[in-house]
Amino acid sequence: MLRPWPLEMQLDKKSDKAIYLQIADAVINAIRTGKLVSGNALPGSRQLAELLKVNRNTVVEALDVLIAEGWLVTIDRKGTFITDSIPKINDSLENIDDQKIEIEEPKSFLVFDDGLPDSRLAPMNDLAKAYRELFSRKSRWQIMGYSSELGNHEFRKSIAQMLNFKRGMSISHDQICITRGSQMAMYLASHCILKQSDFVLVENPGYKPAWEAFENAGATLLPVSVDSDGLNIDQVEEYLQHKTIKAIYVTPHHQFPTTVTLSLKKRLKLIELSNQYNFTIIEDDYDNEFHFGQRPILPISSYSGLKNYIYIGTFSKVVAPALRIGYLASSQENIQKIGNHRKIIDVQGDNIMEEAILSLINEGKIKRHLKKANSVYKSKRDFFENVLNEYLQDKVTFTKPEGGLAFWIVPKADSNFLEVFKKLKSQGIQIMSPDRFSFDETIRGFRLGYASLSEKQMEKGIKALSKLL
Repeated sequence: MLRPWPLEMQLDKKSDKAIYLQIADAVINAIRTGKLVSGNALPGSRQLAELLKVNRNTVVEALDVLIAEGWLVTIDRKGTFITDSIPKINDSLENIDDQKIEIEEPKSFLVFDDGLPDSRLAPMNDLAKAYRELFSRKSRWQIMGYSSELGNHEFRKSIAQMLNFKRGMSISHDQICITRGSQMAMYLASHCILKQSDFVLVENPGYKPAWEAFENAGATLLPVSVDSDGLNIDQVEEYLQHKTIKAIYVTPHHQFPTTVTLSLKKRLKLIELSNQYNFTIIEDDYDNEFHFGQRPILPISSYSGLKNYIYIGTFSKVVAPALRIGYLASSQENIQKIGNHRKIIDVQGDNIMEEAILSLINEGKIKRHLKKANSVYKSKRDFFENVLNEYLQDKVTFTKPEGGLAFWIVPKADSNFLEVFKKLKSQGIQIMSPDRFSFDETIRGFRLGYASLSEKQMEKGIKALSKLL
């Protein structure tokens, strides 16, 4: 007999967090702590709404989030259940707690980048104003001296608050280090946890600048393939049987370059393996802010049962690529090591820029910018999908991404990728050659960033590509 879960859920209606997200997070917490297990039935949406004294639409929205993230499954004429795909969690994990914007087209080369934001949307006037106001303060002399190698204290507190509130983490400001972009974060992390001949697992295809940082620290890279729901965990386990793995580098939210999301089942298994074999999960969450579904999937690093992690994020895509503000979060011990190493190569970060960005965060301008930008990018994504279907439907396969600023397309027939690359370039159209993502043999596929292009440019580029495939 199906028995509804006796809900004891505290909702804070004065909180800034939406009620439907509070409900979703409460159910996730119940699953993580074992109060709910695979196969348990939830009450119907009307009953839940009555129990929680909220609107039924709010409950439906919460259930949609949980279904999209893989926690729940619906069965026709039976109800909603905790999914059977959640693996048994061992003891080490039981406590896991559309406004149209006119944009002037560039006159230069047509470039399909790897998923960069449109710099023309950047809130440059707000940033310039914040800069000017900093220098007009009576206490402006205070920002002209040296500050902590970990970054501005108040800025780190703001980042920690954002990660805790928006990404389900539980950290303090002394677990944060501000860097000059995510690449510096990658370099610092690798030099503080790796030594000569350590083995590091990397996704293939994957992000080569990160690979270069690990190799610079002396590590030996081992490739792991990527399929429709992310990293191939069987290959990870096979490596662990024969080698001592020090770390694994992953982009689980929107895998780079294929855009696929690492499934819940694989996330939990990866955490289990990390704890069992004592390797560090280096999580690059490079585009968390750009998500067009219910909400971004919570990072692997948000699971409290995970012992060894380094989480890397960036503001360079939030505002503009030229703005070199990144950050990493980890244990206090790791952050202290990273801070000591950072002092050797860069005494401190850009304290003035950090103060300016903090001002935009506190005034709500970053939040408003992201809301506007996501609306623009969602519209561009939908248009780009239509263009791909119009010109390439019979020639490529692709999956419409729920977030991020790029598509991954795979030609159905064999193509000379280098020849395609050269011919497009001769026409003034640049795409990224697949060898830029490949570990050894060239991967079959193209990553096409669309966010910085106009609709006219998208159509022109895809039409040209269609003639060459």
